[in-house]
Amino acid sequence: MPGVDIKKDDHVMVMLGKSRGHVGRVVTVLPRQGRVLVEGAALAKRHQRATGKRSTSGQQLQQGGIIDKELFINISNVQIVCKSCGKPTRVGHRVEPDGSKVRICRKCESEL
Repeated sequence: MPGVDIKKDDHVMVMLGKSRGHVGRVVTVLPRQGRVLVEGAALAKRHQRATGKRSTSGQQLQQGGIIDKELFINISNVQIVCKSCGKPTRVGHRVEPDGSKVRICRKCESEL
């Protein structure tokens, strides 16, 4: 699945799963695995041990406890939110007169 239409820093809406309806920014895209990491979506609790040495030499002790970690979501479960109409939409493509290829909204035909 190397040719994906969702890129880093796009605003997407999660369509399926426990975070359905959440709108967030794409942090990471793994095109070969077909996964995306959305900011604030698919949170899981992780128990983390405090790491580091307790010394007076200035090395910090990393805080332990229960932390929320974002998990990857399948790329088919998110849709891009259009900037102009504000709705989740599929991505279309249009070739401009200068030969460049741009992504467009399927609902309002504006450029993403």
